Amino acid sequence: MVEGLKNLSAKDKQDLNTFIQAESQKAQIQSTIHGLTDTCFKKCITSKISGGKLDRYEEPCMQSCVDRFMDANMVVIKHLEQLRSQ
Repeated sequence: MVEGLKNLSAKDKQDLNTFIQAESQKAQIQSTIHGLTDTCFKKCITSKISGGKLDRYEEPCMQSCVDRFMDANMVVIKHLEQLRSQ
């Protein structure tokens, strides 16, 4: 496989690098969503979901949990952007 990479043109190497970065970002987003879902579900879902609906307490809890999770992620992203720009 390494021999095949040596034969790639500069453009092909750049395209491969771009593809790998995009796939890495997708995996990171999926991991974040999984963590969010797991955390909020464990915190908020206390009943056995019957009828495919959350009860009147679970739904607002899930919304609030997701909102706080997104707020925290935005704070971290903004801080990392500030560090990168320095």
